[in-house]
Amino acid sequence: MILAWRRRKDKGKKNLSKLNSCKELKVPSHFLCPISLDLMKDPVTLCTGISYDRENIEKWIDARNTTCPVTNQPLRNFDLIPNHAIRKMIQDWCVENKNYGIERVPTPRIPVSSCEISEICSRLMVEAQRGNEKKCKELVGRVRILAKESERNKKCIVECGTGSVFSECFEILSNVSVGIWEEVLKDLLSALTWMFPIGEEGKSKLVSSTSLRCMAWFLKGEDLSARQNAVIVMKELLYYDQSCANVLMEIQDLAESLYQMVKVPICPSATKASLMVIYSIISYTSSENVNNIVSKFVNMGLVSLILEILVDCEKSITEKALAVLDILCNFQEGKQKAYEHGLTIALIAKKIIKVSEMTTECSISVLWKLCKGGNNENSVIEALELGAFQKLLVVLQVGCGEKTKEKATELLKLMNLYKDRVDCFDGSTFMYLKKSY
Repeated sequence: MILAWRRRKDKGKKNLSKLNSCKELKVPSHFLCPISLDLMKDPVTLCTGISYDRENIEKWIDARNTTCPVTNQPLRNFDLIPNHAIRKMIQDWCVENKNYGIERVPTPRIPVSSCEISEICSRLMVEAQRGNEKKCKELVGRVRILAKESERNKKCIVECGTGSVFSECFEILSNVSVGIWEEVLKDLLSALTWMFPIGEEGKSKLVSSTSLRCMAWFLKGEDLSARQNAVIVMKELLYYDQSCANVLMEIQDLAESLYQMVKVPICPSATKASLMVIYSIISYTSSENVNNIVSKFVNMGLVSLILEILVDCEKSITEKALAVLDILCNFQEGKQKAYEHGLTIALIAKKIIKVSEMTTECSISVLWKLCKGGNNENSVIEALELGAFQKLLVVLQVGCGEKTKEKATELLKLMNLYKDRVDCFDGSTFMYLKKSY
């Protein structure tokens, strides 16, 4: 196979560069991965005797394929044996042809084994129980370094149940003193963000009052990375165990910390996680306590903050912000704050059929809650003036969920009562849209 490798420009060898600028370089076919047809960086051999680049053949096997891609023979085992001979030949070839802009393929690191990870986890548990801060930090750091080396290492770390061990260590150290173990706890939180799902045992350790209070402590700190990791772990926990919402609700100043995470964003992922935690806490908190937490968020100005966010934000944040606004409008306090804000109806009407299916459903739900019931005349008229009637018709024509369909239909009937009071409303709109679709 022949690939065109253009020589890099070299100020000291201009003439030679011109001479070789269009020269083609023949790459030995056995240096190329049969799957990607790219130069192999980490060649490994299957039981069939065919060599592949490790990354590509691992993806093949992970996709539940049980045959060799080249020979189509059934694989007796899935062992990947490093082909050092081919790798050394490729490296030598790269060095020989460096003048053509080819960089030497680095020697791949040896993938981590499950035995090595298990040993690290065992030592970590022992050192945590002994209270050896320096050794714990070293062991946690070792796991994080191994995870950064390759996706294969990260996968091996997760499959070995490291998340469960880290969760138990987090609870143990949180019980001792957050201040003394702060750095180790930060490292554990950082690693836990990519270890979910962590299993029932690990989850039980993280949803304990001690662990959740430790996360809340980090959430109101000054370390931005620790705050981001804390809210991401909270989000994951609420996804797998909604019962911890009641524990979180009782933590002092947690609502303020979450509000600040949204108000003063660290990064999009932290903002999305914060909105999801707020939504989950309101959704899963017991009925006798939910009004209290909603009042806290509303009095802080969460409704106004969400409406400000909706003016200009990315799709994913828009979806989550609208979901929070929708659930806040289930309560009279939240609905009243939405009524009082001058941009509410305009922003909600704008998001219908504009961003995604989820934003459309949430927007229609919010609009339905604001327009139904008493004292809704101004909201209905404003929605009509902003073209909500026409958008709702389009939603029904295109198709939507059953609940959204019911709310959209009810809104159209309600708006029809006020159509004569809006100059811009055209009674022929429905017939026009019906012909169009």
